Amino acid sequence: MLQKSLYSLMLMDDVVREIDRLALQQNTNRSNFINQILAEYVSLMTPEKRIGNIFKNIEALINECGLGIVPHVVPNQMTMSLKSSLEYKYRPTIRYEVALYRIPDGNAIGELSVVFRTQSPALIRAMTEFFRLWTRLESIYKQGEGIRYALYEGKFTRTIQASPDRNYTNEEIGNHISSYIQLFDRLLKGYVSGEYGPQELERIYLEYFNKGAGLI
Repeated sequence: MLQKSLYSLMLMDDVVREIDRLALQQNTNRSNFINQILAEYVSLMTPEKRIGNIFKNIEALINECGLGIVPHVVPNQMTMSLKSSLEYKYRPTIRYEVALYRIPDGNAIGELSVVFRTQSPALIRAMTEFFRLWTRLESIYKQGEGIRYALYEGKFTRTIQASPDRNYTNEEIGNHISSYIQLFDRLLKGYVSGEYGPQELERIYLEYFNKGAGLI
């Protein structure tokens, strides 16, 4: 576990001004930016760097998938977002938010949120039904993994899990999160458009799950 402590350093004023300028460009602060520079110099992977690498991997994979999902990554942030349009009248937009923790919370390494805004009672009802079906499917096929769910007005959240018995690489975590979002997005769109019913939803979920797409 990488802990932080307070240290005193004597630095030239000109150096600090340049550090502050570059830190602002990188959307971070002086302490974090100096920490990143020193970590890179001694070849140490910081949580921020690890999360940034995972987000870049997700961004690349989503851009390649051709499903109309648009990722957005801001440097030095613990959260990335992705936008997708539902196959429904007026093409309402949903936003996925992937937040990764600096330090795992048990088996949870982060959280996936699905944020939606609509005034259509029919669409709200269909999406609520989908979220409940999805939660039921995972409670059956992913028993004992301690996944936590929450459904609010306009928002569905689910923790992102990783088995403590396995040391996942950044690429593997990015691949699993990307595959999961693609599966979720495909089935959500299919359900609210009427293309998929509950049985078809379960069949496709199992197909992906058995291929290893449901590892998070």
